[in-house]
Amino acid sequence: MPSKLLTDYPWTTAPVVINAPMAGSAGAALATAVTQAGGIGTIGFTDEITKLGTELQAVADTLSSSPSSRASSCYEGSGLLPVGVGLLLFLTTPDAVLPVLQSRPPALIWLFAAPTLADYASWTTALRAALPHTRIWIQVGSASAAVEVARTAAPDVLVMQGSDAGGHGFARGASVVSLLPETAARLGKETSVKSDITLVAAGGIVEGRGAAAALALGAAGVVMGTRFLAAHETNVHPAYRAAVLAASDGALDTARAPIYDLLRGPTIWPPLYDGRAIASQSYVEWTQGVDTNTIRQKYAEAAAREDRGYSDRAAVWVGAGAALVNEVEPAGDIVSSVREGAKKFLREALEAI
Repeated sequence: MPSKLLTDYPWTTAPVVINAPMAGSAGAALATAVTQAGGIGTIGFTDEITKLGTELQAVADTLSSSPSSRASSCYEGSGLLPVGVGLLLFLTTPDAVLPVLQSRPPALIWLFAAPTLADYASWTTALRAALPHTRIWIQVGSASAAVEVARTAAPDVLVMQGSDAGGHGFARGASVVSLLPETAARLGKETSVKSDITLVAAGGIVEGRGAAAALALGAAGVVMGTRFLAAHETNVHPAYRAAVLAASDGALDTARAPIYDLLRGPTIWPPLYDGRAIASQSYVEWTQGVDTNTIRQKYAEAAAREDRGYSDRAAVWVGAGAALVNEVEPAGDIVSSVREGAKKFLREALEAI
């Protein structure tokens, strides 16, 4: 049975590859390139309203310059930009973002990092009233959270983020290997939730083998962030990208810890979340019991350098699959290689039975 993503987002090609809405890194250039390659491109947003409007306009301009593409045709037919916008809910409000979203409605809005799970219901109510044709995605990191959000907010898509993911996620979680089937099983027993909620997988997926595994676990599509840090179209500092490419062992070179959010001062993230990043000198000293203020001072000195501290002390958000990311490529090539790789490994797995 074809993935519901293919019908809801008709410019896509199976298996569907999605770039994570990495705030500050995933802009119009990346989102458009992923979408035009048959994936689902997303733009990351924090609280810069003017910048979001500029990014959405840039997507529209790019599509207008290539009117023969499938993505452009979908835009002309529906009026929805064939990209998504990711919102960090603890940083903004519906009243702040709705005017700019209504001016250039995206195909989907991806909600993450609400202060509490109960907050998603009010957001989805406001978004659906203002943008009735835009799909709602909600990112969670546990089966229990997925069931609660499904009951109260009824999203179109649940992004199931495993603990191998880079950047921020649930401080307590599991890998997608257990998270995805457990969530599907629990939702299947719930009579009070929508029966057509789509699950997509995120966390540790960087190439075809990981994508194939996620699809075999029941995901309708796969989300990648770390792999797209090595896309030409992604907005990252050269030293940041160099640190990602230098990782050689995801289990040793990356770690989840609260210290990354404490480098500039008290964390602004809700207690539910922490993040995975390169296991920097800041992290090592934190594990050794060095005072947080001392670590902050060293970070501040490093951040003033040309490399902004990314080579040793700043937070370089990256997933456990970083060791498999070793070259910079166009985003469209990444989408195609992961898609074809997933098909190849699924075929090989079937032949081995």
